[in-house]
Amino acid sequence: MTQAIAKTTQTTTGNFEILKCKECGAEYEPKALHVCEVCFGPLEVKYDYSKLRLSVSRESIQKGPNSIWRYRQFLPVATDNYIDVGTGMTPLVKSQRLARRLGLKNLYIKNDAVNMPTLSFKDRVVSVALSRARELGFTTVSCASTGNLANSTAAIAAHAGLDCCVFIPSDLEAGKVLGSLIYSPTLMAVKGNYDQVNRLCSEVANTHGWGFVNINLRPYYSEGSKTLGFEVAEQLGWQLPDHIVAPLASGSLFTKIYKGFQEFIETGLVEAKNVRFSGAQAEGCSPIAEAFKEKRDFIKPVKPNTIAKSIAIGNPADGIYAVEIANKTNGNIESVTDAEIIEGIKLLAETEGIFTETAGGTTVAVLKKLVEAGKIDPDETTVVYITGNGLKTQEAVQGYIGEPLTIEAKLDSFEQALERSRTLERLEWQQVLV
Repeated sequence: MTQAIAKTTQTTTGNFEILKCKECGAEYEPKALHVCEVCFGPLEVKYDYSKLRLSVSRESIQKGPNSIWRYRQFLPVATDNYIDVGTGMTPLVKSQRLARRLGLKNLYIKNDAVNMPTLSFKDRVVSVALSRARELGFTTVSCASTGNLANSTAAIAAHAGLDCCVFIPSDLEAGKVLGSLIYSPTLMAVKGNYDQVNRLCSEVANTHGWGFVNINLRPYYSEGSKTLGFEVAEQLGWQLPDHIVAPLASGSLFTKIYKGFQEFIETGLVEAKNVRFSGAQAEGCSPIAEAFKEKRDFIKPVKPNTIAKSIAIGNPADGIYAVEIANKTNGNIESVTDAEIIEGIKLLAETEGIFTETAGGTTVAVLKKLVEAGKIDPDETTVVYITGNGLKTQEAVQGYIGEPLTIEAKLDSFEQALERSRTLERLEWQQVLV
């Protein structure tokens, strides 16, 4: 595999200027760097908003491509030579049956289970990261992943003609393993959890000089999540929702949706509004939810033990920033059991026809929990983010969704089976009513 060292003197012609430390404010050139050399805080891309206000309008955005790149002026790429594989502009579904089941009047589902090309929101962040990686001179790209990110990195690297080596925990769901291997990357299955995989990848990044989308390219990669905020605002008629509910893994998605809303306010594309931010975690890996409940300003790392492997990050890099956003917006962060996650997957499927993976089941289950606790106003415009497709995590629901009725190719066999199924359905409803 080709070894590639990043160039560090990229001249930018985009609307971003520097990388800035979120903790101490130290500033850096926009190169492949993700940690402050002064205080070890995370680095974030900073933009020239005065320039953006003069160059961007609702009309200019709507004239752009039907992908995340309609928001190109808000993304950290220096040229128009970005990688567009049709990522983004996924449906914002006005919920009917799930909303009625929960007692909500204005519930929307942002459905990234159908995002392209690999059916998760990670396609957004990878499209941005690899576009920037190519600008910085990388020819080999990589990532530490719980599955979806590996799928996206492998697929988009294949499209872009970049060498690719991705790292995953060795116990991932079969669909996610296959979903990476099909693109012919070098796939490393590491004996350990995600946090151990991530530590190994930090060493590899330093040794080989590859472009790791969620390590040395993380400031650019994370900006792709803003498009989930941009699209919701545009799809709601250039208005912000009242409340969002999103899954929490590292916490980056949560913080970047918030940043996206703030950037649209800053540039006059939407009216200012306090959007409440609520986050969802699995009880088997809920360090952010625990910090929120205990009113702590730090995260205690945990060892993951949950079926929701895609959000099972025991030491979340942006966890404390997610807690800050939930607090300052009067939101909440809740956790749910694996059994509730399975019920969340089934609930979304049977009411809206959307098959989500375990992260989405977690989010729907937390949405339900918040409604039952009176923490969501039925009149609020609430958006729930579904970030991945259930075909990737079929193991999670096997054994919980029944079996097909096997019949002979005869009418009487069909009639007997139909009556049996109706009897079973009546019994199930009686149990619910009891």
